[in-house]
Amino acid sequence: MSGSKKMTLRVQSPEGTARIEVFDTDVTARLYERVYEALNLNTFGFALHRDRQRKEEIISNKSRQLREYGLQHGDMLYLSPVNGAVLYDQPSTSAESNTKQFGEKMETGPSVSAATTSLSSPKPGVPEEDEVDLELYKLPGTIQRQRDEKLCRHNSNGCCVHCSPLEPWDEGYLKEHNIKHMSFHSYLRKITSGKFISLDELSCKIKPGCKEHPPWPRGICSKCQPSAVTLNRQPYRHVDNVLFQNAALVERLLAYWRATGHQRLGFLYGNYEQHPDVPLGIRARVTAIYEPPQESGRDFISLGEDPRAELLAELTRRLGLRRVGWLFTDLLPRDLAAGTVQHVRGVDTHFLSAQECVTAGHYQNLHPSACRHASSGYFGSKFVTVCVTGDSNHRVALEGYQVSGQCQALVRDGILLPTRDAPELGYIRDCSPNHYVPDVYYKVSTAQERSLHCLPLSRIE
Repeated sequence: MSGSKKMTLRVQSPEGTARIEVFDTDVTARLYERVYEALNLNTFGFALHRDRQRKEEIISNKSRQLREYGLQHGDMLYLSPVNGAVLYDQPSTSAESNTKQFGEKMETGPSVSAATTSLSSPKPGVPEEDEVDLELYKLPGTIQRQRDEKLCRHNSNGCCVHCSPLEPWDEGYLKEHNIKHMSFHSYLRKITSGKFISLDELSCKIKPGCKEHPPWPRGICSKCQPSAVTLNRQPYRHVDNVLFQNAALVERLLAYWRATGHQRLGFLYGNYEQHPDVPLGIRARVTAIYEPPQESGRDFISLGEDPRAELLAELTRRLGLRRVGWLFTDLLPRDLAAGTVQHVRGVDTHFLSAQECVTAGHYQNLHPSACRHASSGYFGSKFVTVCVTGDSNHRVALEGYQVSGQCQALVRDGILLPTRDAPELGYIRDCSPNHYVPDVYYKVSTAQERSLHCLPLSRIE
């Protein structure tokens, strides 16, 4: 094509980023056609913009060329639906691909379509979000402050930097109130700020369908090869606190341990609600504990098939309860007469063992959290892990945790394994002809290493 220049443009959509090749002499209508084909859209009900704020629109036209918009090789374009159009067919959720493990029958979520970028209201086809999420989306989220008598020089109706509302992710406020991680909705407000966002969960698998080479292990390319994973501390958590409705809920498990010396496991049932002590926080309120069929000893718990799984699901549905987490004991007696237990978990050892992190990641993958900003419709999980163990005063204590999204991905893709002789260490599976494993890097201090993927929740009540 005489006088034309070939260029590659990037298009960011709710399903990710795609690259398309065009000529600067192509008309804008041809650009829309290439985007439609590259992203496998089911409608032309979308618009393309040169900026995230969607002010510089590239209008589809059969006479105007791309060079008139000043597009250059490597430029990023931003795609957004028009009038709430559903651009993608409904894919199956990642939860449907989870296999049954640990001898229990788990439910999977419904099919979902592409998520919207709106913070205020979801679009049709997005999976139904939890009620607590819908309530938090409606809140302003800012932290109100009273007038400071020493620093404020204005009247009661005025406002200045010393008394103006703080953002929910304000680091000074979180540190002052001893909040270790911001809430997930605070994180959403921080990264959104009126801009286009699309959350994607980490994937460590080879992208299928690449036709440029033979399948793995005979070939791999940069397009289908998963990126290397650099382990980082997750700044937010999906659940900030676990509240047991009454202390008697845990006494049954403790009574079993006191009588046999064997450990015990149970599933937590309840609901999620707003947590008043954390800006835009979420609390899991536990109203019942169900103990599935299991065999246990001093150092192990093994779950078996549950013949009452269907009856349990129907009963909890009628009661308006849902499975919000799991609980297990790790107790060793220290002084039977005084009723004290050993303190084995802490900064000098570990908070959760690798096996417990793998199990927690497995359960969180089975219970994904619906999110309107996620390209798959789901992002992260609200499923909590509670460990009943001895504290520094040698008393029985309950500690709540969640594992990070990176840990969930490593567990989901079969990469993270427990070690046999060092509970505080995990093992990355070796790459094999049947299983490609990307490089996994980390560089943190010893204290951070032990809690890298372990997000402690607020004190359990």
